[in-house]
Amino acid sequence: MNPATRDAWAEAGRRLLVKAVEEFAYEELLTPEPDAESGPDAYRLDFAGGVRWTFRATRGTFGTWRLAAPPVRHPADGEAGPERFLLDARGVLGWDGPTTAEVLRELTATRRADAGSLARALPAAALADLDHLALEAHQDGHPCMLLNKGRLGFSASDSAAYAPETAEAVHLIWAAVHSSLAAYSGVPGLDAETLLKEELDDDVRDRFAAALETACADGPYRAADFIWMPVHPFHWDEAVETLFAQYLAEGRIVRLGQSPDRYRPLQSIRTLANLDHPHRRNVKVPLLIRNTLVWRGLSTAPTHAAPDVSAWLHALRAADPYLSEELRFHPLGEVAAVSVGHPLYESVEDAPYRYHELLGAVWREPVDALLGDGTRARTMASLLKVGSNGRALATELVSRSGLPAREWLEAFFSALLPGLLHHLYRYGVAFCPHGENTVVLYDAADLPVGIAVKDFAEDVNLLPGDRPEYANLPERADRVLLRWPAHELAHSLLSAVFAGHFRFFAPLAAEHLGVPEDVFWGLVRREIERYHARFPELADRFDGYGLLAPEFDRVALNREQLLGGGFHDRAERDEGFDVVHGRVANPLATATLNEEK
Repeated sequence: MNPATRDAWAEAGRRLLVKAVEEFAYEELLTPEPDAESGPDAYRLDFAGGVRWTFRATRGTFGTWRLAAPPVRHPADGEAGPERFLLDARGVLGWDGPTTAEVLRELTATRRADAGSLARALPAAALADLDHLALEAHQDGHPCMLLNKGRLGFSASDSAAYAPETAEAVHLIWAAVHSSLAAYSGVPGLDAETLLKEELDDDVRDRFAAALETACADGPYRAADFIWMPVHPFHWDEAVETLFAQYLAEGRIVRLGQSPDRYRPLQSIRTLANLDHPHRRNVKVPLLIRNTLVWRGLSTAPTHAAPDVSAWLHALRAADPYLSEELRFHPLGEVAAVSVGHPLYESVEDAPYRYHELLGAVWREPVDALLGDGTRARTMASLLKVGSNGRALATELVSRSGLPAREWLEAFFSALLPGLLHHLYRYGVAFCPHGENTVVLYDAADLPVGIAVKDFAEDVNLLPGDRPEYANLPERADRVLLRWPAHELAHSLLSAVFAGHFRFFAPLAAEHLGVPEDVFWGLVRREIERYHARFPELADRFDGYGLLAPEFDRVALNREQLLGGGFHDRAERDEGFDVVHGRVANPLATATLNEEK
Protein backbone atom coordinates (compact mmCIF):
# COMPACT_ATOMS: atom_id res chain seq x y z
CA MET A 1 0.00 0.00 0.00
CA ASN A 2 1.53 3.32 -1.03
CA PRO A 3 1.67 6.19 1.49
CA ALA A 4 -1.17 8.14 -0.13
CA THR A 5 -3.47 5.11 -0.05
CA ARG A 6 -2.42 4.29 3.51
CA ASP A 7 -3.04 7.86 4.66
CA ALA A 8 -6.43 8.00 2.96
CA TRP A 9 -7.45 4.69 4.54
CA ALA A 10 -6.41 5.93 7.98
CA GLU A 11 -8.22 9.26 7.57
CA ALA A 12 -11.38 7.51 6.36
CA GLY A 13 -11.22 5.33 9.47
CA ARG A 14 -10.82 8.31 11.78
CA ARG A 15 -13.83 10.02 10.24
CA LEU A 16 -15.99 6.92 10.44
CA LEU A 17 -14.99 6.33 14.06
CA VAL A 18 -16.04 9.86 15.00
CA LYS A 19 -19.27 9.47 13.06
CA ALA A 20 -20.04 6.16 14.73
CA VAL A 21 -19.75 7.68 18.21
CA GLU A 22 -21.62 10.87 17.29
CA GLU A 23 -24.54 9.26 15.51
CA PHE A 24 -24.91 6.24 17.79
CA ALA A 25 -24.94 8.59 20.77
CA TYR A 26 -27.41 10.90 19.02
CA GLU A 27 -29.80 8.00 18.38
CA GLU A 28 -29.14 6.65 21.90
CA LEU A 29 -27.84 3.37 20.60
CA LEU A 30 -25.02 4.06 23.03
CA THR A 31 -25.09 6.25 26.13
CA PRO A 32 -21.85 8.11 26.92
CA GLU A 33 -21.23 8.87 30.58
CA PRO A 34 -19.35 11.91 31.89
CA ASP A 35 -15.71 11.11 32.62
CA ALA A 36 -15.15 13.37 35.62
CA GLU A 37 -11.53 12.27 36.06
CA SER A 38 -10.62 13.65 32.63
CA GLY A 39 -12.15 17.08 33.09
CA PRO A 40 -14.98 19.05 31.45
CA ASP A 41 -16.53 17.85 28.18
CA ALA A 42 -14.94 14.43 28.73
CA TYR A 43 -17.03 11.28 28.26
CA ARG A 44 -16.60 7.53 28.33
CA LEU A 45 -18.22 4.42 26.91
CA ASP A 46 -17.72 1.25 28.91
CA PHE A 47 -17.96 -2.13 27.22
CA ALA A 48 -17.44 -5.76 28.23
CA GLY A 49 -14.03 -7.01 29.31
CA GLY A 50 -13.01 -3.75 30.93
CA VAL A 51 -12.74 -1.96 27.56
CA ARG A 52 -13.34 1.77 27.69
CA TRP A 53 -13.42 4.45 25.02
CA THR A 54 -12.92 8.07 26.05
CA PHE A 55 -13.43 11.29 24.13
CA ARG A 56 -14.17 14.98 24.44
CA ALA A 57 -17.35 16.38 22.98
CA THR A 58 -19.77 19.27 23.12
CA ARG A 59 -23.52 19.09 22.64
CA GLY A 60 -25.28 20.81 19.78
CA THR A 61 -28.73 21.36 18.31
CA PHE A 62 -31.12 18.39 18.69
CA GLY A 63 -28.76 17.07 21.37
CA THR A 64 -26.14 16.21 18.76
CA TRP A 65 -22.73 15.07 19.94
CA ARG A 66 -19.72 16.84 18.43
CA LEU A 67 -16.41 15.17 19.11
CA ALA A 68 -13.28 17.26 19.30
CA ALA A 69 -11.08 14.37 18.07
CA PRO A 70 -11.37 10.62 17.51
CA PRO A 71 -12.04 8.67 20.71
CA VAL A 72 -9.27 6.72 22.42
CA ARG A 73 -9.51 3.03 23.31
CA HIS A 74 -8.32 1.68 26.65
CA PRO A 75 -6.37 -0.56 26.62
CA ALA A 76 -4.77 0.57 23.38
CA ASP A 77 -3.98 -2.82 21.87
CA GLY A 78 -3.63 -2.28 18.13
CA GLU A 79 -5.43 0.14 15.85
CA ALA A 80 -8.40 1.81 17.51
CA GLY A 81 -10.40 2.12 14.34
CA PRO A 82 -14.12 1.97 13.63
CA GLU A 83 -14.01 -1.81 13.17
CA ARG A 84 -12.60 -2.31 16.67
CA PHE A 85 -15.12 0.13 18.10
CA LEU A 86 -18.08 -1.74 16.62
CA LEU A 87 -16.73 -5.07 17.83
CA ASP A 88 -16.36 -3.63 21.33
CA ALA A 89 -19.88 -2.19 21.20
CA ARG A 90 -21.42 -5.40 19.86
CA GLY A 91 -22.63 -6.64 23.23
CA VAL A 92 -24.35 -3.39 24.13
CA LEU A 93 -25.94 -3.20 20.67
CA GLY A 94 -27.17 -6.77 20.92
CA TRP A 95 -25.81 -7.98 17.60
CA ASP A 96 -25.63 -11.68 16.87
CA GLY A 97 -22.89 -13.17 14.73
CA PRO A 98 -24.58 -12.73 11.32
CA THR A 99 -25.49 -9.12 12.06
CA THR A 100 -22.00 -8.30 13.27
CA ALA A 101 -20.48 -9.81 10.14
CA GLU A 102 -22.85 -7.85 7.89
CA VAL A 103 -22.05 -4.63 9.74
CA LEU A 104 -18.33 -5.17 9.31
CA ARG A 105 -18.84 -6.00 5.65
CA GLU A 106 -20.69 -2.75 5.01
CA LEU A 107 -18.24 -0.78 7.12
CA THR A 108 -15.27 -2.07 5.14
CA ALA A 109 -16.99 -1.22 1.85
CA THR A 110 -17.90 2.25 3.10
CA ARG A 111 -14.39 2.91 4.40
CA ARG A 112 -12.88 1.75 1.11
CA ALA A 113 -15.14 4.10 -0.86
CA ASP A 114 -14.42 7.00 1.50
CA ALA A 115 -10.67 6.41 1.25
CA GLY A 116 -10.90 6.52 -2.53
CA SER A 117 -12.80 9.79 -2.38
CA LEU A 118 -10.22 11.29 -0.02
CA ALA A 119 -7.44 10.31 -2.41
CA ARG A 120 -9.25 12.20 -5.19
CA ALA A 121 -10.27 15.19 -3.05
CA LEU A 122 -10.25 18.71 -4.52
CA PRO A 123 -9.94 22.16 -2.92
CA ALA A 124 -13.09 24.22 -2.49
CA ALA A 125 -12.46 26.49 -5.48
CA ALA A 126 -12.12 23.49 -7.79
CA LEU A 127 -15.30 21.96 -6.37
CA ALA A 128 -17.18 25.19 -7.02
CA ASP A 129 -16.06 25.15 -10.64
CA LEU A 130 -17.47 21.68 -11.33
CA ASP A 131 -20.78 21.19 -13.07
CA HIS A 132 -23.48 19.44 -11.08
CA LEU A 133 -22.75 15.99 -12.53
CA ALA A 134 -19.03 16.17 -11.82
CA LEU A 135 -19.71 17.46 -8.31
CA GLU A 136 -21.85 14.37 -7.58
CA ALA A 137 -18.63 12.35 -7.58
CA HIS A 138 -17.30 14.36 -4.62
CA GLN A 139 -20.23 14.13 -2.22
CA ASP A 140 -19.80 12.28 1.04
CA GLY A 141 -22.95 10.18 1.25
CA HIS A 142 -25.76 10.21 3.78
CA PRO A 143 -24.66 12.42 6.70
CA CYS A 144 -26.73 10.53 9.31
CA MET A 145 -25.91 6.95 8.39
CA LEU A 146 -22.61 5.33 9.29
CA LEU A 147 -22.79 2.56 6.68
CA ASN A 148 -23.70 4.71 3.69
CA LYS A 149 -21.65 3.17 0.88
CA GLY A 150 -22.00 -0.57 1.45
CA ARG A 151 -23.29 -1.36 -2.08
CA LEU A 152 -23.44 -5.03 -1.13
CA GLY A 153 -23.48 -7.04 -4.32
CA PHE A 154 -20.86 -4.93 -6.07
CA SER A 155 -17.42 -6.44 -6.55
CA ALA A 156 -14.33 -4.24 -6.49
CA SER A 157 -14.43 -3.93 -10.27
CA ASP A 158 -18.16 -3.14 -10.14
CA SER A 159 -17.51 -0.33 -7.65
CA ALA A 160 -14.75 1.05 -9.85
CA ALA A 161 -17.06 1.02 -12.87
CA TYR A 162 -20.41 2.04 -11.39
CA ALA A 163 -19.98 3.91 -8.08
CA PRO A 164 -20.65 7.66 -8.34
CA GLU A 165 -17.38 8.69 -6.69
CA THR A 166 -15.32 7.11 -9.47
CA ALA A 167 -17.12 9.28 -12.09
CA GLU A 168 -16.79 6.62 -14.77
CA ALA A 169 -19.01 6.60 -17.86
CA VAL A 170 -21.62 3.83 -18.12
CA HIS A 171 -23.15 2.51 -21.33
CA LEU A 172 -26.66 1.15 -20.83
CA ILE A 173 -27.90 -2.06 -22.39
CA TRP A 174 -31.24 -1.86 -24.17
CA ALA A 175 -33.73 -4.70 -24.14
CA ALA A 176 -37.13 -5.35 -25.63
CA VAL A 177 -39.66 -6.97 -23.29
CA HIS A 178 -42.88 -8.52 -24.53
CA SER A 179 -46.10 -6.87 -23.44
CA SER A 180 -47.09 -10.05 -21.59
CA LEU A 181 -44.41 -9.08 -19.06
CA ALA A 182 -44.01 -5.31 -19.44
CA ALA A 183 -46.18 -2.20 -19.47
CA TYR A 184 -45.38 1.35 -20.55
CA SER A 185 -46.77 4.48 -18.92
CA GLY A 186 -46.10 8.12 -19.68
CA VAL A 187 -47.36 11.60 -18.96
CA PRO A 188 -49.99 12.89 -21.42
CA GLY A 189 -48.48 13.37 -24.87
CA LEU A 190 -45.48 11.13 -24.28
CA ASP A 191 -46.12 7.72 -25.80
CA ALA A 192 -43.47 5.04 -26.09
CA GLU A 193 -42.61 5.84 -29.70
CA THR A 194 -42.10 9.53 -28.94
CA LEU A 195 -39.95 8.70 -25.94
CA LEU A 196 -37.65 6.48 -27.99
CA LYS A 197 -37.27 9.12 -30.68
CA GLU A 198 -36.20 11.62 -28.05
CA GLU A 199 -33.87 9.27 -26.17
CA LEU A 200 -32.16 7.35 -28.98
CA ASP A 201 -30.55 8.56 -32.22
CA ASP A 202 -32.12 7.38 -35.49
CA ASP A 203 -29.30 5.02 -36.35
CA VAL A 204 -29.41 3.43 -32.90
CA ARG A 205 -33.17 2.88 -33.15
CA ASP A 206 -32.72 1.33 -36.59
CA ARG A 207 -30.03 -1.00 -35.27
CA PHE A 208 -32.16 -2.05 -32.30
CA ALA A 209 -35.24 -2.53 -34.50
CA ALA A 210 -33.28 -4.79 -36.83
CA ALA A 211 -32.04 -6.86 -33.87
CA LEU A 212 -35.60 -7.29 -32.63
CA GLU A 213 -36.92 -8.27 -36.07
CA THR A 214 -34.20 -10.89 -36.37
CA ALA A 215 -35.01 -12.29 -32.93
CA CYS A 216 -38.72 -12.48 -33.77
CA ALA A 217 -38.26 -13.97 -37.24
CA ASP A 218 -38.55 -17.61 -36.18
CA GLY A 219 -40.54 -17.16 -33.00
CA PRO A 220 -44.15 -16.74 -31.95
CA TYR A 221 -43.93 -13.05 -31.04
CA ARG A 222 -44.33 -9.92 -33.14
CA ALA A 223 -41.79 -7.12 -32.87
CA ALA A 224 -44.63 -4.61 -32.52
CA ASP A 225 -45.68 -6.19 -29.24
CA PHE A 226 -42.42 -5.44 -27.44
CA ILE A 227 -41.60 -2.52 -25.17
CA TRP A 228 -38.06 -1.15 -25.20
CA MET A 229 -36.16 -0.20 -22.08
CA PRO A 230 -32.62 0.41 -20.79
CA VAL A 231 -30.94 -1.93 -18.30
CA HIS A 232 -27.88 -1.27 -16.22
CA PRO A 233 -25.00 -3.50 -17.42
CA PHE A 234 -24.39 -4.78 -13.88
CA HIS A 235 -28.04 -5.67 -13.49
CA TRP A 236 -28.21 -7.38 -16.86
CA ASP A 237 -25.41 -9.71 -15.81
CA GLU A 238 -26.49 -10.10 -12.19
CA ALA A 239 -30.27 -10.37 -12.52
CA VAL A 240 -31.63 -10.47 -16.06
CA GLU A 241 -29.38 -13.20 -17.50
CA THR A 242 -29.98 -15.35 -14.45
CA LEU A 243 -33.40 -14.67 -12.93
CA PHE A 244 -35.11 -13.99 -16.28
CA ALA A 245 -33.38 -16.85 -18.11
CA GLN A 246 -36.72 -18.50 -18.92
CA TYR A 247 -38.04 -15.41 -20.67
CA LEU A 248 -34.80 -14.87 -22.56
CA ALA A 249 -34.99 -18.46 -23.78
CA GLU A 250 -38.62 -18.08 -24.80
CA GLY A 251 -37.88 -14.88 -26.68
CA ARG A 252 -40.05 -12.68 -24.45
CA ILE A 253 -36.96 -10.65 -23.51
CA VAL A 254 -34.55 -9.71 -26.30
CA ARG A 255 -31.23 -7.98 -25.87
CA LEU A 256 -31.11 -5.21 -28.48
CA GLY A 257 -27.61 -3.93 -27.89
CA GLN A 258 -25.65 -1.25 -26.09
CA SER A 259 -26.44 2.43 -26.42
CA PRO A 260 -23.50 4.63 -27.46
CA ASP A 261 -24.57 7.39 -25.07
CA ARG A 262 -22.36 7.75 -22.00
CA TYR A 263 -24.14 8.03 -18.65
CA ARG A 264 -22.82 8.94 -15.22
CA PRO A 265 -24.34 7.56 -12.00
CA LEU A 266 -25.68 10.07 -9.50
CA GLN A 267 -25.33 9.55 -5.75
CA SER A 268 -28.30 7.19 -5.71
CA ILE A 269 -26.27 4.90 -8.05
CA ARG A 270 -29.32 3.55 -9.90
CA THR A 271 -30.11 6.96 -11.43
CA LEU A 272 -27.87 7.99 -14.30
CA ALA A 273 -27.52 11.21 -16.30
CA ASN A 274 -26.67 11.43 -19.99
CA LEU A 275 -23.22 12.96 -20.53
CA ASP A 276 -23.37 13.15 -24.32
CA HIS A 277 -26.87 14.64 -24.50
CA PRO A 278 -27.43 16.47 -21.18
CA HIS A 279 -30.95 17.52 -22.14
CA ARG A 280 -32.01 13.91 -22.53
CA ARG A 281 -33.70 12.49 -19.48
CA ASN A 282 -32.09 10.87 -16.48
CA VAL A 283 -32.73 7.14 -16.30
CA LYS A 284 -33.54 5.29 -13.10
CA VAL A 285 -33.01 1.53 -13.28
CA PRO A 286 -32.89 -1.23 -10.66
CA LEU A 287 -29.69 -2.67 -9.27
CA LEU A 288 -29.58 -5.95 -7.40
CA ILE A 289 -27.53 -4.48 -4.57
CA ARG A 290 -28.33 -3.46 -1.01
CA ASN A 291 -27.30 -0.01 0.08
CA THR A 292 -28.34 2.18 3.06
CA LEU A 293 -31.17 0.07 4.37
CA VAL A 294 -32.78 -1.40 1.25
CA TRP A 295 -32.30 -3.36 -1.93
CA ARG A 296 -32.18 -0.93 -4.83
CA GLY A 297 -34.85 -2.32 -7.10
CA LEU A 298 -37.91 -0.74 -8.69
CA SER A 299 -41.29 -1.82 -7.33
CA THR A 300 -43.68 -2.59 -10.18
CA ALA A 301 -46.78 -0.66 -9.10
CA PRO A 302 -45.01 2.57 -8.03
CA THR A 303 -42.90 2.46 -11.19
CA HIS A 304 -45.99 2.17 -13.38
CA ALA A 305 -47.66 5.03 -11.47
CA ALA A 306 -44.67 7.38 -11.54
CA PRO A 307 -45.82 9.38 -14.60
CA ASP A 308 -49.27 9.81 -13.07
CA VAL A 309 -47.76 11.22 -9.87
CA SER A 310 -45.55 13.55 -11.90
CA ALA A 311 -48.38 14.74 -14.12
CA TRP A 312 -50.46 15.54 -11.05
CA LEU A 313 -47.63 17.47 -9.39
CA HIS A 314 -46.97 19.40 -12.59
CA ALA A 315 -50.67 20.26 -12.79
CA LEU A 316 -50.66 21.54 -9.19
CA ARG A 317 -47.70 23.77 -9.97
CA ALA A 318 -49.12 25.04 -13.26
CA ALA A 319 -52.42 26.02 -11.65
CA ASP A 320 -50.81 27.85 -8.71
CA PRO A 321 -49.26 31.25 -9.60
CA TYR A 322 -47.24 31.26 -6.39
CA LEU A 323 -45.46 28.07 -7.41
CA SER A 324 -45.28 28.65 -11.14
CA GLU A 325 -44.62 32.39 -11.32
CA GLU A 326 -43.21 33.69 -8.05
CA LEU A 327 -40.97 30.80 -7.05
CA ARG A 328 -38.34 28.86 -8.90
CA PHE A 329 -39.61 25.52 -7.69
CA HIS A 330 -39.34 22.61 -10.10
CA PRO A 331 -40.55 19.04 -9.56
CA LEU A 332 -38.29 16.96 -11.80
CA GLY A 333 -41.01 14.83 -13.31
CA GLU A 334 -40.73 11.09 -13.77
CA VAL A 335 -42.39 11.37 -17.14
CA ALA A 336 -42.20 7.81 -18.48
CA ALA A 337 -41.79 4.33 -17.09
CA VAL A 338 -41.61 0.68 -18.03
CA SER A 339 -42.64 -1.77 -15.34
CA VAL A 340 -41.79 -5.44 -15.73
CA GLY A 341 -43.25 -8.28 -13.76
CA HIS A 342 -41.82 -11.73 -13.10
CA PRO A 343 -44.66 -14.29 -13.11
CA LEU A 344 -42.66 -16.90 -11.24
CA TYR A 345 -41.80 -14.67 -8.27
CA GLU A 346 -45.15 -12.91 -8.33
CA SER A 347 -46.65 -16.25 -7.37
CA VAL A 348 -44.52 -16.20 -4.19
CA GLU A 349 -46.10 -13.33 -2.29
CA ASP A 350 -43.92 -13.84 0.76
CA ALA A 351 -40.64 -13.89 -1.18
CA PRO A 352 -38.05 -11.29 -0.10
CA TYR A 353 -39.17 -7.99 -1.55
CA ARG A 354 -36.22 -7.66 -3.90
CA TYR A 355 -37.76 -10.44 -6.03
CA HIS A 356 -40.78 -8.23 -6.63
CA GLU A 357 -38.82 -5.27 -8.01
CA LEU A 358 -36.39 -6.89 -10.40
CA LEU A 359 -36.84 -5.01 -13.67
CA GLY A 360 -38.12 -1.65 -14.85
CA ALA A 361 -37.05 1.83 -15.86
CA VAL A 362 -38.06 5.40 -15.13
CA TRP A 363 -37.19 8.47 -17.21
CA ARG A 364 -36.84 11.69 -15.21
CA GLU A 365 -36.57 15.27 -16.39
CA PRO A 366 -32.92 16.37 -16.26
CA VAL A 367 -31.61 19.26 -14.21
CA ASP A 368 -29.87 20.61 -17.31
CA ALA A 369 -33.24 21.53 -18.81
CA LEU A 370 -33.60 24.15 -16.05
CA LEU A 371 -30.22 25.76 -16.59
CA GLY A 372 -29.37 28.77 -18.72
CA ASP A 373 -28.24 32.37 -18.50
CA GLY A 374 -25.43 31.40 -16.15
CA THR A 375 -27.67 29.35 -13.84
CA ARG A 376 -25.89 26.50 -12.07
CA ALA A 377 -27.07 23.55 -10.03
CA ARG A 378 -25.70 21.64 -7.06
CA THR A 379 -27.36 19.18 -4.73
CA MET A 380 -28.15 20.50 -1.27
CA ALA A 381 -25.96 17.67 0.06
CA SER A 382 -22.91 19.28 -1.54
CA LEU A 383 -23.22 22.23 0.86
CA LEU A 384 -21.80 19.98 3.57
CA LYS A 385 -18.63 19.45 1.56
CA VAL A 386 -15.28 20.72 2.83
CA GLY A 387 -12.50 20.85 0.25
CA SER A 388 -9.09 19.25 0.54
CA ASN A 389 -7.69 22.63 1.59
CA GLY A 390 -9.98 22.82 4.63
CA ARG A 391 -12.20 25.47 3.02
CA ALA A 392 -15.90 24.68 2.80
CA LEU A 393 -17.65 24.74 -0.56
CA ALA A 394 -20.25 27.02 1.04
CA THR A 395 -17.50 29.48 1.97
CA GLU A 396 -16.35 29.56 -1.64
CA LEU A 397 -19.89 30.15 -2.92
CA VAL A 398 -20.52 32.95 -0.44
CA SER A 399 -17.25 34.58 -1.41
CA ARG A 400 -18.13 34.42 -5.10
CA SER A 401 -21.56 35.91 -4.50
CA GLY A 402 -20.03 39.06 -3.02
CA LEU A 403 -22.63 39.09 -0.24
CA PRO A 404 -22.22 38.75 3.52
CA ALA A 405 -22.71 35.16 4.66
CA ARG A 406 -25.92 35.96 6.47
CA GLU A 407 -27.51 37.45 3.35
CA TRP A 408 -26.40 34.44 1.33
CA LEU A 409 -28.05 32.13 3.86
CA GLU A 410 -31.21 34.21 3.71
CA ALA A 411 -31.26 33.71 -0.05
CA PHE A 412 -30.71 29.98 0.41
CA PHE A 413 -33.62 29.60 2.84
CA SER A 414 -35.81 31.73 0.58
CA ALA A 415 -34.95 29.48 -2.36
CA LEU A 416 -35.46 26.24 -0.42
CA LEU A 417 -38.37 26.53 1.96
CA PRO A 418 -41.39 28.37 0.44
CA GLY A 419 -42.18 25.78 -2.23
CA LEU A 420 -41.87 22.89 0.21
CA LEU A 421 -44.00 24.73 2.78
CA HIS A 422 -46.65 25.55 0.19
CA HIS A 423 -47.00 21.95 -0.92
CA LEU A 424 -47.23 20.84 2.70
CA TYR A 425 -49.69 23.44 3.99
CA ARG A 426 -51.78 24.17 0.90
CA TYR A 427 -51.92 20.76 -0.74
CA GLY A 428 -51.00 18.22 1.95
CA VAL A 429 -48.13 16.99 -0.20
CA ALA A 430 -44.76 16.04 1.25
CA PHE A 431 -41.68 15.35 -0.82
CA CYS A 432 -38.58 13.65 0.57
CA PRO A 433 -36.26 16.66 0.15
CA HIS A 434 -33.13 15.30 1.77
CA GLY A 435 -29.76 16.52 0.56
CA GLU A 436 -29.46 14.29 -2.50
CA ASN A 437 -33.09 14.74 -3.60
CA THR A 438 -32.93 18.54 -3.46
CA VAL A 439 -31.02 20.40 -6.16
CA VAL A 440 -30.29 24.05 -5.42
CA LEU A 441 -30.29 26.42 -8.39
CA TYR A 442 -27.84 29.34 -8.38
CA ASP A 443 -27.58 32.47 -10.48
CA ALA A 444 -24.39 33.55 -12.25
CA ALA A 445 -23.07 34.99 -8.98
CA ASP A 446 -23.61 31.69 -7.11
CA LEU A 447 -26.53 33.06 -5.12
CA PRO A 448 -29.31 30.49 -4.47
CA VAL A 449 -32.45 31.35 -6.46
CA GLY A 450 -34.58 28.18 -6.45
CA ILE A 451 -34.70 24.42 -6.11
CA ALA A 452 -35.62 21.30 -8.02
CA VAL A 453 -36.85 18.20 -6.21
CA LYS A 454 -36.93 14.58 -7.34
CA ASP A 455 -38.06 11.05 -6.43
CA PHE A 456 -41.86 10.97 -6.55
CA ALA A 457 -43.32 7.51 -7.08
CA GLU A 458 -42.27 6.19 -3.67
CA ASP A 459 -41.20 9.35 -1.86
CA VAL A 460 -44.23 11.63 -2.19
CA ASN A 461 -46.66 11.23 0.71
CA LEU A 462 -50.13 12.62 1.39
CA LEU A 463 -52.56 13.18 4.25
CA PRO A 464 -55.22 10.57 5.04
CA GLY A 465 -58.70 10.79 3.59
CA ASP A 466 -60.35 12.43 0.63
CA ARG A 467 -59.45 16.09 0.45
CA PRO A 468 -60.40 18.70 -2.15
CA GLU A 469 -56.70 19.10 -2.98
CA TYR A 470 -56.61 15.46 -4.10
CA ALA A 471 -59.66 15.67 -6.37
CA ASN A 472 -57.62 15.29 -9.56
CA LEU A 473 -55.22 12.70 -8.24
CA PRO A 474 -55.14 9.81 -10.74
CA GLU A 475 -56.42 6.52 -9.37
CA ARG A 476 -53.17 4.71 -10.17
CA ALA A 477 -51.20 7.31 -8.21
CA ASP A 478 -53.69 7.25 -5.35
CA ARG A 479 -53.13 3.52 -4.92
CA VAL A 480 -49.37 3.80 -4.39
CA LEU A 481 -48.87 7.05 -2.47
CA LEU A 482 -48.63 6.53 1.28
CA ARG A 483 -50.76 8.54 3.71
CA TRP A 484 -49.64 9.97 7.04
CA PRO A 485 -51.20 12.35 9.59
CA ALA A 486 -49.98 15.93 9.46
CA HIS A 487 -47.45 15.68 12.29
CA GLU A 488 -45.77 12.73 10.56
CA LEU A 489 -46.01 14.24 7.10
CA ALA A 490 -44.12 17.21 8.55
CA HIS A 491 -41.05 15.00 8.90
CA SER A 492 -40.42 15.75 5.25
CA LEU A 493 -39.00 18.98 6.69
CA LEU A 494 -38.40 18.22 10.36
CA SER A 495 -36.28 15.13 9.73
CA ALA A 496 -35.21 15.21 6.07
CA VAL A 497 -34.16 18.87 6.14
CA PHE A 498 -33.86 20.25 9.67
CA ALA A 499 -32.50 17.26 11.62
CA GLY A 500 -31.15 15.41 8.59
CA HIS A 501 -29.30 18.27 6.88
CA PHE A 502 -29.37 21.49 8.89
CA ARG A 503 -28.14 19.58 11.96
CA PHE A 504 -24.84 19.40 10.08
CA PHE A 505 -25.06 22.57 8.01
CA ALA A 506 -25.67 24.89 10.97
CA PRO A 507 -22.35 24.10 12.72
CA LEU A 508 -20.57 24.27 9.37
CA ALA A 509 -22.04 27.73 8.83
CA ALA A 510 -20.86 28.74 12.29
CA GLU A 511 -17.32 27.47 11.75
CA HIS A 512 -16.75 28.39 8.12
CA LEU A 513 -19.17 31.27 7.47
CA GLY A 514 -19.05 32.97 10.86
CA VAL A 515 -22.83 32.80 11.28
CA PRO A 516 -23.69 31.63 14.81
CA GLU A 517 -26.06 28.72 15.09
CA ASP A 518 -28.72 30.74 16.88
CA VAL A 519 -28.71 33.19 13.97
CA PHE A 520 -28.92 30.29 11.50
CA TRP A 521 -32.03 28.90 13.16
CA GLY A 522 -33.46 32.39 13.56
CA LEU A 523 -33.21 32.84 9.79
CA VAL A 524 -34.94 29.51 9.21
CA ARG A 525 -37.79 30.44 11.55
CA ARG A 526 -38.15 33.86 9.95
CA GLU A 527 -38.57 32.24 6.52
CA ILE A 528 -41.32 29.99 7.89
CA GLU A 529 -43.03 32.96 9.56
CA ARG A 530 -42.87 34.88 6.30
CA TYR A 531 -44.77 32.09 4.65
CA HIS A 532 -47.32 32.04 7.48
CA ALA A 533 -47.84 35.79 7.10
CA ARG A 534 -48.18 35.47 3.34
CA PHE A 535 -50.97 32.87 3.57
CA PRO A 536 -53.03 33.67 6.69
CA GLU A 537 -55.98 31.72 5.22
CA LEU A 538 -54.01 28.54 5.98
CA ALA A 539 -53.45 29.46 9.64
CA ASP A 540 -55.70 26.67 10.93
CA ARG A 541 -53.31 24.13 9.37
CA PHE A 542 -50.01 25.45 10.71
CA ASP A 543 -50.13 24.00 14.22
CA GLY A 544 -51.12 20.53 13.02
CA TYR A 545 -47.81 20.08 11.25
CA GLY A 546 -45.81 21.26 14.26
CA LEU A 547 -42.86 22.79 12.43
CA LEU A 548 -42.43 25.25 15.30
CA ALA A 549 -43.46 22.84 18.10
CA PRO A 550 -41.17 22.48 21.12
CA GLU A 551 -40.10 18.96 20.16
CA PHE A 552 -40.64 16.18 17.65
CA ASP A 553 -39.85 12.50 17.17
CA ARG A 554 -36.23 11.61 16.51
CA VAL A 555 -35.87 9.61 13.29
CA ALA A 556 -33.14 7.03 13.90
CA LEU A 557 -31.83 5.65 10.61
CA ASN A 558 -28.92 3.77 12.14
CA ARG A 559 -31.34 2.07 14.51
CA GLU A 560 -33.49 1.14 11.54
CA GLN A 561 -30.52 -0.30 9.68
CA LEU A 562 -28.71 -2.01 12.54
CA LEU A 563 -31.52 -3.00 14.90
CA GLY A 564 -34.70 -2.76 12.87
CA GLY A 565 -34.21 -5.51 10.35
CA GLY A 566 -32.02 -3.75 7.83
CA PHE A 567 -30.07 -6.96 7.19
CA HIS A 568 -33.02 -9.33 7.23
CA ASP A 569 -34.19 -11.07 4.07
CA ARG A 570 -37.79 -10.06 4.61
CA ALA A 571 -40.81 -9.83 2.35
CA GLU A 572 -41.84 -6.40 3.63
CA ARG A 573 -40.15 -3.41 2.07
CA ASP A 574 -39.49 -0.29 4.19
CA GLU A 575 -42.86 1.23 3.40
CA GLY A 576 -43.66 2.06 6.98
CA PHE A 577 -42.68 5.31 8.63
CA ASP A 578 -39.03 5.65 9.57
CA VAL A 579 -37.96 4.13 12.88
CA VAL A 580 -38.22 6.75 15.59
CA HIS A 581 -36.66 6.74 19.04
CA GLY A 582 -37.41 9.35 21.65
CA ARG A 583 -37.90 13.01 20.97
CA VAL A 584 -35.61 15.96 20.34
CA ALA A 585 -35.95 19.63 21.16
CA ASN A 586 -36.88 21.71 18.14
CA PRO A 587 -34.52 24.70 17.78
CA LEU A 588 -37.18 26.55 15.78
CA ALA A 589 -39.50 26.64 18.79
CA THR A 590 -37.29 29.13 20.61
CA ALA A 591 -35.34 30.68 17.73
CA THR A 592 -35.23 34.45 17.62
CA LEU A 593 -33.31 36.79 15.38
CA ASN A 594 -31.15 39.52 16.81
CA GLU A 595 -30.77 41.93 13.91
CA GLU A 596 -27.44 43.14 15.29
CA LYS A 597 -25.72 39.76 14.87
